[in-house]
Amino acid sequence: MNENDVRSLLRGVEDPDLGENIVSLDLVNDIETREGAAHVSLALGAPYSPNETAIAGRVREVLGEEGIECELTASVDRPAEGDVLPDVKNVIAVASGKGGVGKSTVAVNLAAGLSQLGARVGLFDADVYGDADERPQATAEEQIIPPEKYGTKLMSMDFLTGEDDPVIWRGPMVHKLLTQLFEDVEWGALDYMVIDLPPGTGDTQLTLLQTVPIAGAVIVTTPQEVAVDDARKGLEMFGKHETPVLGIVENMSGFRCPDCGTEHDLFGAGGGRAFAEDVEMPFLGELPLDPRVREGGDDGAPIVLDDGETGEAFRTFTENTANNAGLVHRRRRSDARQGEEQTPDAP
Repeated sequence: MNENDVRSLLRGVEDPDLGENIVSLDLVNDIETREGAAHVSLALGAPYSPNETAIAGRVREVLGEEGIECELTASVDRPAEGDVLPDVKNVIAVASGKGGVGKSTVAVNLAAGLSQLGARVGLFDADVYGDADERPQATAEEQIIPPEKYGTKLMSMDFLTGEDDPVIWRGPMVHKLLTQLFEDVEWGALDYMVIDLPPGTGDTQLTLLQTVPIAGAVIVTTPQEVAVDDARKGLEMFGKHETPVLGIVENMSGFRCPDCGTEHDLFGAGGGRAFAEDVEMPFLGELPLDPRVREGGDDGAPIVLDDGETGEAFRTFTENTANNAGLVHRRRRSDARQGEEQTPDAP
């Protein structure tokens, strides 16, 4: 058994999203063989996403059928990393074109849901997480240690400004504070950082897009036409900065009466899905309007941890988001290889 033998076997492993085998897609970084065993490095970038977990499982299965002990690692090249958040594998921005669509609730549950999958997660600037039981601490080197709740490290602008301090955010102030929150916080190694962006397209959003390597954005809307129209503005903002959009999620998708069990479309129906189809973006799911979501927010217990139907809807959304984050990395890698193959040699 040598490297070529292993590579040949790996041609039997298909990427469920891209529809080709992982060797043809250039998703195998490296293969090292030794007697009866192989170390395989895969170009997978979304830890604990169901589809990438399935790819890794299939690799083990294919090699195991031939009696080959398999050791797997995963890594991807991340463009424009610079010195900002070098130990964070995926930064996911959660955005909306307007307030009042439950964006922060979506961000909180996404972070908690990723942590529940097993990932190391940070949540940035989500001050509606339910009050954290503890404030940030500081090291002797004046580094900020973020508090942790439900397996998620949390930092908020509110921690630095104080709950009752009125602040008028202007461009230079935003840049300075964001820099502090990124560079002076001991985030550690994270698989995902979820950033809860303020609604709209102002200084904070632009500063983040210009300074942080965003793996992808989630756009939150409700079924209402006015919310969809504003979400379209957010989509245009990401497009101008060439930021990948992981998809559209429809929040407050329907209200299930806790007494009679009947569903009511208080804000209309299908607006988010139709918007995603119109702009040819993935649709990440429909999140119901459920009183327990608010109760969980007040108590600091995200609904994604609940075993009911609403919790399941948030878990499906979380998995779809993680899957699409991985797809962005794999498609970029595959497209880069195809571009190299199509570029003629210089004379």
